[in-house]
Amino acid sequence: MRSREYDRDFRAKATRIQAWGIGLLAVAGLLWVWCAVLLVRPYSADEEPGDDHPAECESRLFTDRGTANEGLHRGDHCENERDWPEALAVLGLSVPVSVVGVALSTSGSVSRRMSAHSEAMRELDRIADARKA
Repeated sequence: MRSREYDRDFRAKATRIQAWGIGLLAVAGLLWVWCAVLLVRPYSADEEPGDDHPAECESRLFTDRGTANEGLHRGDHCENERDWPEALAVLGLSVPVSVVGVALSTSGSVSRRMSAHSEAMRELDRIADARKA
């Protein structure tokens, strides 16, 4: 395989790696948006199983009442329905996805830049050799 063909294949692989990294970063961004939606949107809680009129609850993040701590003592069912583990699981899942995405994106970008640099150096060497001859 000639060096130019090898360099094209190397750049194509680096571009694919970078694209995978950008895709994983997009997935991590969607997970962050999902987590934000879980925390910011109001939700409803059934007071009894099969309740036709569930209680409307404030958002998990912006509650100005004390439902997070003392709601159950006052008969507020919203406190029991706060799904913090779900929001934290989504947030926790986004961390490794974003780390791998950053690593792949950076690796692909650096590989492409180094390949372009090598090609430029070969071209400069060729020009310098042509001037000597």
